Amino acid sequence: MHIQIQQKVVYAYTGGKAFNPNLPTVIFVHGAQNDHSVWALQSRYLAHHGFSVLAVDLPGHGRSEGAALDSVEAMAKWLLELIELSGVQQAFIAGHSMGSLIALEAASMAPDRIQKLALLGTAFPMKVSDTLLFASQNHEQSAIDMVNIFSHSTNSHKPSCPGPGFSVMNSSMRLMQRISAINPEQVFFNDFSACNNYSNGEKAAQQVTCPTLFLLAKQDMMTPLKASNSLSNLIVNKQIKIIDQCGHSMMSEQADAVLNALNSFFKA
Repeated sequence: MHIQIQQKVVYAYTGGKAFNPNLPTVIFVHGAQNDHSVWALQSRYLAHHGFSVLAVDLPGHGRSEGAALDSVEAMAKWLLELIELSGVQQAFIAGHSMGSLIALEAASMAPDRIQKLALLGTAFPMKVSDTLLFASQNHEQSAIDMVNIFSHSTNSHKPSCPGPGFSVMNSSMRLMQRISAINPEQVFFNDFSACNNYSNGEKAAQQVTCPTLFLLAKQDMMTPLKASNSLSNLIVNKQIKIIDQCGHSMMSEQADAVLNALNSFFKA
């Protein structure tokens, strides 16, 4: 599905079903140097089981036109504009990593538009090490290598995870390489800088009133469990679920566990 925002064509994956804004709608927001495809397994299932789905490509990522936005606040405003233009009155939002900060900020900006909020692999502050920032700006492949090593709990997932012949780590690495190939404007450094500079997390969390799910991974080295405490302690109406044997790339490492948690939360 294509939507025009600020004279730029934006792509959102609808899970293989025609988009219907009158159904309960889940907006999926990806993280740094990613696109909608990280949500492929979860978004497709929900689209065929009672929901409408928009798994977005943020500007400068995947199939969406325009330069990558340079702050979490700007991305949140863009996301709310997408919700408005899609005809959705109230949405569920699921955001992963950088996308969790975007989702959090959007929920604080427009609490009347966000019905439920799922924060996956989240942290605040979401600081990026100087080494990783430098690599993302000057040696991007090194940054891609580091992030993929840090984001997976093991190098050797079972061959059927999540399908026969599927390589979890290599698929993630190839996606990040593809983002660099289609947009040479240092998207990775831009995204990392946006996470690193975001300072409104605690204020935003205090303004969130909708039911909120913290979906975290026990072996996550990018956003460790304790790094979400500053947000979860401030949101009253919350659930916290921890997935074992899983790193930061939880949507592919433990696809079924993530889907089951989101499906139960959004249907409750």
